[in-house]
Amino acid sequence: MLGREEQKLRNIQFWEGFRNYIKKIPSSNGRRMNWLNYPSDVKGVYIRLQCDHDGARLCMDFQQKDPGIRAIMWEQMTELKKVLEDAVHYEAQWDPEYISPEGFYHGRICWELTAKSFYRDEDWPEIYSFLCDRLVEFDEFYQEFKEILITLSE
Repeated sequence: MLGREEQKLRNIQFWEGFRNYIKKIPSSNGRRMNWLNYPSDVKGVYIRLQCDHDGARLCMDFQQKDPGIRAIMWEQMTELKKVLEDAVHYEAQWDPEYISPEGFYHGRICWELTAKSFYRDEDWPEIYSFLCDRLVEFDEFYQEFKEILITLSE
């Protein structure tokens, strides 16, 4: 088990390494992208990158405070499911009632690489490749369809 400072340093090393790995790749719209803080441009929709001892994940979280809006957003995403699955060449987990570690309910679409660990340096290249590939594929879908979600959230 790592101490607090060691964990912090490892987090910095991992995410800076990933930033350097993906930094030269532009968004599908041709603009530079801050891939670590992917801008959803939709209130209550968050694109998250996670990595821990269980694996790595790209998650699209629907955290609108109004459950009605969250339900409409989720319904729209299920209508776009086939298009999203065709764009992201990796199986996703769809959970309309995901419970966060803090105990909050929200919808989550998640692409996960298992059997790899943040704590094994030799796994980092494969984790970087997985996250990069999923982000670029997701970005192609999202740049095309995000206006639908923006309209629904207003």
